[in-house]
Amino acid sequence: MTPDTSSSGSAAPLVPPGRDPNPDRDASARKGYSEYGVAVLLLVLGTWAIVDAMGLIETANARGPVGPKTVPVAVGVLLIAMAVLLAIDVARGGRGEQEGGEDVDLSHGSDWRTIGLLGAAFVANALLIERVGWPISGAILFFGTTYALGSRHYIRNVLISFALSVGSWYLFYAGLGIKLPVGLLKGIL
Repeated sequence: MTPDTSSSGSAAPLVPPGRDPNPDRDASARKGYSEYGVAVLLLVLGTWAIVDAMGLIETANARGPVGPKTVPVAVGVLLIAMAVLLAIDVARGGRGEQEGGEDVDLSHGSDWRTIGLLGAAFVANALLIERVGWPISGAILFFGTTYALGSRHYIRNVLISFALSVGSWYLFYAGLGIKLPVGLLKGIL
């Protein structure tokens, strides 16, 4: 049995019976369903934001026309509008472009050492913040993060870590009025 040849003389690909000659068609159909799923998710989140905002209590000391419901309702309306626009775009045949991705060598596994060190820095911060205060626990967090990510300039990293933690403590305390725990440095800061 010889394959069919067209007028150009090339052989037509043989496709087994019952098999779709264009497998990309199924993939694009599934992709459409996932994009509809994102639209439904946006719709649910928008509705939830609006319903939750309606339960907020107006206080007597609210100033002007902007109350506690304004921003959540606006976000909810925008989420619902984006859900509707996305569904219309998908129904008209629009498809999101596949992300180009990063230049990552997928043949290598995860770097569990780095992930573990980052996790340890965050856990240490969470455990120490009430005992030693933010300036010290934040410095440990910042230094641990730089170490986990490969920086080996220890003196510079310690100085920058303390500057960031003390600076952010002052920013929260003086600038925003949020009192982070000062811990061991009470009376110094």
